[in-house]
Amino acid sequence: MIPISAAPSFEKPDRVASMLAFLRRRVEGDYEVDEFGYDAELTDKVILELIRPLYNEWFRVETVELKNVPEESGALVVANHSGTLPLDALMLQVAMHDEAGRPLRLLGADLVYQLPVLSHLARKTGHTLACPEDADRLMRKGELVGVFPEGFKGVGKPFSERYKLQRFGRGGFVASAIRAGVPIVPTAIVGAEEIYPKIGDLKSLARLLGLPYLPITPFFPLLGPLGLVPLPSKWMIEFGEPIRTDEYEPSAADDPMLVFNLTDHVREVIQQMLNELRLRRGHAFPPLL
Repeated sequence: MIPISAAPSFEKPDRVASMLAFLRRRVEGDYEVDEFGYDAELTDKVILELIRPLYNEWFRVETVELKNVPEESGALVVANHSGTLPLDALMLQVAMHDEAGRPLRLLGADLVYQLPVLSHLARKTGHTLACPEDADRLMRKGELVGVFPEGFKGVGKPFSERYKLQRFGRGGFVASAIRAGVPIVPTAIVGAEEIYPKIGDLKSLARLLGLPYLPITPFFPLLGPLGLVPLPSKWMIEFGEPIRTDEYEPSAADDPMLVFNLTDHVREVIQQMLNELRLRRGHAFPPLL
């Protein structure tokens, strides 16, 4: 259970006044969204406020080498993906907002935008479709863009393959970074692998529901909704030294061999970071032989 003391509180007069002012602005339409639908105030005051207890109290997230995240200019944050449910994306977003002081514009899979409620919420919180056009525009505007190249292969990997990076796709994220001339910040997230240990997959039911997978964990579906409570693992997020792309001409993004080699390099860097960070934190579970 999440400690009650960590939950958002509006008992103090200033908090109540702040909330009333927020509600009044929402009712009157006195707020702004950007061209992608990002609502900065809603994200900070409501969405992130709801998940901060997970970040601070449940997962006790610790960031390492935050200095490697640019303070103002555009960059592409590339991270490993895991955890059965993509809570790592939300925790990374909180880390960027609260500790780096920058909003993270995450690139989401097509499935996210095929679900009406989730699609609307994702847009409001700064996410956008993982397509070259949107990524290029955001980075050229100086935004911090986040991507998980493993996609569903990463977030849905079995527990036996924890902390082993899956394939990084075709390297579209690298091509976008080259076109925008922004650095790539390799990022390693340790802890997410352990919140829902996936030991099986209900493949037939997943196909019926149009889902990439339907996991079996030690607690789900055995314990029903209670099995959806994530285990309180200790998280660490490390930001590696930025990999520059401004030494290439924008046209280099069309060179498949260059893009492949740079993609492979980013993947190797993140894998090495994961290995080292996991040792630094200590093994929550004994390593597999």
